[in-house]
Amino acid sequence: MAVPLRASASLSGPPVAYSPALERLEIELLLEGVFRHYGFDFRSYAYASVRRRLWKRIEDEGLRSISALQALVLHDRAAMERLLLDLSINVTAMFRDPAFYRVFRKQVLPVLRTYPFIRIWHAGCSTGEEVYSTAIVLEEEGLLDRTRIYATDINDVVLRQARAGIFPLNRMQEYTENYIRAGGARSFSEYYTAMYDGALFSPALTRNVVFSQHNLVTDRSFSEFNVIFCRNVLIYFDRTLQDRVHSLFYESLVMFGVLALGSKESIRGSQYEPCYERVHAREKLYRKSR
Repeated sequence: MAVPLRASASLSGPPVAYSPALERLEIELLLEGVFRHYGFDFRSYAYASVRRRLWKRIEDEGLRSISALQALVLHDRAAMERLLLDLSINVTAMFRDPAFYRVFRKQVLPVLRTYPFIRIWHAGCSTGEEVYSTAIVLEEEGLLDRTRIYATDINDVVLRQARAGIFPLNRMQEYTENYIRAGGARSFSEYYTAMYDGALFSPALTRNVVFSQHNLVTDRSFSEFNVIFCRNVLIYFDRTLQDRVHSLFYESLVMFGVLALGSKESIRGSQYEPCYERVHAREKLYRKSR
C-alpha cells in the first residue's frame, strides 16, 4: 500500500515517510531512462552523490518526487540539460592545488621535453579552468607549440563555457594567488583581459586545445597520451566504474606516460596498480611502467 507523503520543511531530501526502497527504485528507473533515451550513463555513479543531486534538481524544478522528475526530463530536453549540469561534477578552479602544479613542472615536464610531440588528455575537464592552467604552464616552459591538449567532458554545456575562455572576474584574485603558489613565472594578469564582470583568457592559450564531448562511462579510447589528467572525478564513481575508467586510462597511456589523479583518489586496489610506479605519492602522479 502506498504511503502518503507529508511535506518536509525543505525538499533538499525526500519528504517525511518516503520509503527508502521506493526511492532507490525510482532513482534506478530514472537513471535507466536517461541512459536509454539520451545515452548518458550515471547508473554506476556513487549512489549517495546521485541521490543528493537529484533531490536538489527536484526542489529547483518545483516537483515533489523522483518519478515526477523522470517524467519531466524524458519529455523535455532543456530539463535534461539542467539535470546534466547537476549530475556532472563541475567543481574546479585555476591552479587548483598549487603544490600539484609545482611538482608537475619539476618532475613531469623534464620528461615531456624529450618527446618531439606531446599529447595530453584532460578527462572530465568541466568548464576548463584546469585546461587553461596546464596551457599556461606549458606556454611558460616553451612546450605549448608542440603539445596537443584534448579537453573532454560528458556535458556539452560546460564545454561551451570552456571554449569561450571567460571566467568570473571576482575569482581572479584567488586564481592569481594559486598561480603564484604554483610557481608561475609571469604576471598572471598577462593572460586575460578584464571585461565587465568577466575575465577573457587569451585565445593563444587554446590554439592547440581540442574541446570535445566524451563519456568516460561508455566511450572508448581515442588516442595515445603522454599525460592524462582526471582529477577529482573518480571519487564520484562506484568501484566497478572506477575499474572501467582505470582500464580506459591504462589503454590510452603510452609506455611511461603519466596519470594525474585528485588528492582523494588513488590507483590502490585497482588491477592496474602493479602497472604503475609513483612519480609523487602525495600529489597522486603515477607513471605507466609495464
